[in-house]
Amino acid sequence: MTLEFGLDTFGDVMRNADGSARSHAEVIRDTVAEAVLADELGIDYFGLGEHHRPDFAISAPEPIIASILVRTSRIKVGTSVTVLSSDDPIRLYERFSTLSALAPGRAEITIGRGSFTESFPLFGYALDDYETLFQEKSQLLHLLLSEEKISASGKHIPDLRGVTVYPRPETPLTVWRGVGGSPQSVVEAAAMGMPL
Repeated sequence: MTLEFGLDTFGDVMRNADGSARSHAEVIRDTVAEAVLADELGIDYFGLGEHHRPDFAISAPEPIIASILVRTSRIKVGTSVTVLSSDDPIRLYERFSTLSALAPGRAEITIGRGSFTESFPLFGYALDDYETLFQEKSQLLHLLLSEEKISASGKHIPDLRGVTVYPRPETPLTVWRGVGGSPQSVVEAAAMGMPL
């Protein structure tokens, strides 16, 4: 087993020397520069956390991941985490299959429930559905990763019968499960054969 060393960021909005807050755009550009430096220094992984708040600049990690991947040669880049409960697992699969085509084996997904809940009302989801949203969407993502033709249905996912989602990745996508102390999360990840 090889030990890998990685760094994570939420794109925290920092302050300039004069005390003024850096703009979200500046923070995003800084994040790309940090990842490029991490690649040059031999860091193995660079993770981008998703948040939809004024104190963090990264709400859409994938365009930033693409920018990093085309400016680097070896570092793996991924989400830390994708808030799957308020995302669409089919679109997530499509986005990372596309990233994988640009940089085979270097774009990774870490799914989780997230440490904040601001994405739920933003995207029209009820916090009362917190558990079932994640459960149904993670099961659909698992099907997308393990089968070419998928069939699924649920309260929070579309009724699918024998659907194939494109583009198909040339190599299997790497998907991790981010857990924050819930024993049930570990059990669910193990049942899907998903690394933590």
